[in-house]
Amino acid sequence: MSPSSPPAAGLYVHVPFCSAVCPYCDFAVTTGGDASRRKYLRALLAEIGLWSGGVEEGREGEGGGEPVGAAWRHAFDTVYLGGGTPSWLPADDLAAVLDALAEGFSVRSPPARLFLEANPEDVTAQSATAWRNLGVATLSLGVQSFDAEALRFLGRRHAPEQARGSVETALQAGFDAVSLDLIYGLPGQTAADWRRDLETAVALRPQHLSCYQLTVERNTVFGARRRRGELDELPEPRQAELFRLTHRFLADAGYPAYEVSSFARSPQHRSRHNRKYWQHAPYLGLGPSAHSFDGRRHRWWNRRQLSFWRAAVERGERPLEGDEVLSDAQLATEALMLGLRTAEGVDLEAVRRRHGVDLLAANAGLVDRLLADGLATLTAGRLALTLDGLVVADGLAARFAVGEAE
Repeated sequence: MSPSSPPAAGLYVHVPFCSAVCPYCDFAVTTGGDASRRKYLRALLAEIGLWSGGVEEGREGEGGGEPVGAAWRHAFDTVYLGGGTPSWLPADDLAAVLDALAEGFSVRSPPARLFLEANPEDVTAQSATAWRNLGVATLSLGVQSFDAEALRFLGRRHAPEQARGSVETALQAGFDAVSLDLIYGLPGQTAADWRRDLETAVALRPQHLSCYQLTVERNTVFGARRRRGELDELPEPRQAELFRLTHRFLADAGYPAYEVSSFARSPQHRSRHNRKYWQHAPYLGLGPSAHSFDGRRHRWWNRRQLSFWRAAVERGERPLEGDEVLSDAQLATEALMLGLRTAEGVDLEAVRRRHGVDLLAANAGLVDRLLADGLATLTAGRLALTLDGLVVADGLAARFAVGEAE
């Protein structure tokens, strides 16, 4: 692709509001009423203007990165409204955001694929129709579980019947894809418990599933409970058992994994937006805590706290918390770690061409051991992990040596 035709980018818009904060959540979220929503919307529209227009002078990113003050120049072919709870915003507010994005940025033709996250309790025939009319192609539902006890533990506000009903309503609305988020690895959860959730999910026939192992983050309610000795995490062998069950069950049900936690009924239902993160494509993040990458070396991120983010925007400043310019070795490390989590694996020659790092030459002995132990395969220059390898993917990636670029 020529320098004058940069790759299509992804756009992420963070909506930080929730009716309540779940005890496992470590995202930048808060509760708020109509006044907070109106202030957020004004600030978000202003931030869109700051990026679509840019400023005349900006610090040039080191090593070929984008100037900090430059207008965004990549075209988008995906737009992801995440959070938080984007479905908490009225359809008119969502329409105002989408109109501002269309006016301020270049969008590839056909129109960019639009993703929207929603909670089951927000899904009605009327709301689903409104989102569909806005152009939402993929609706991602935060189901988390179909078990009443699990939902109570996770602090969710919907009942199992609402979860099932929301999926059925969404499918009837005619979205291109309906995706369900599920969480497993809860304290005391058995294989039979988790299998029932999976059976319920596949019986509904969504096009996509995201299954995440419960992670107890320090700065959450669950983190505080763990420090007080009030929460015992599921032992690692049990977590590994549930991980293998997830992949085997869903593959047999027609949902093969394309990433460690992502499962789709067909290639066309895989997340086009999330793949941009895994492949170092450019992406722009708007809203508190959102991250951005110029597709080359420069990464930056917004202020996490809603009031600080909004105050910066109201002063006419981009609400940046920090930024970094990545070296070839850092980029190669990320390509390795992210690639090993996907079914496609790591294209070793592409990493060498793009970042000047020969991962195979620097790790020949390690790769031979992984192949001999049945943890990886090497086919046509692609290093991919087997199911047993995916169980310990992050630990395996950390064993690789990544030297300086050639």
